[in-house]
Amino acid sequence: MQKITFELRDGDEYIPLIALLKAVGVAESGSMAQEVVTAGLVRRNGETELRKRAKIVAGDVIEFEDYKIDVKSF
Repeated sequence: MQKITFELRDGDEYIPLIALLKAVGVAESGSMAQEVVTAGLVRRNGETELRKRAKIVAGDVIEFEDYKIDVKSF
């Protein structure tokens, strides 16, 4: 599994899930990110996350395919 660390920008409390998937490059586009979330292929802290605009905060772990994204605060 490939691990990715994503740091929230200074002053940001969260990032929407689809924006995160696109920002780290695991989804080629926003529409692809929406499709994989809607299809139930993304897990947040071990549970399937179906909300495209879920607020991902520091400490969350997102898993998609062979990627594990650790979200940290700046």
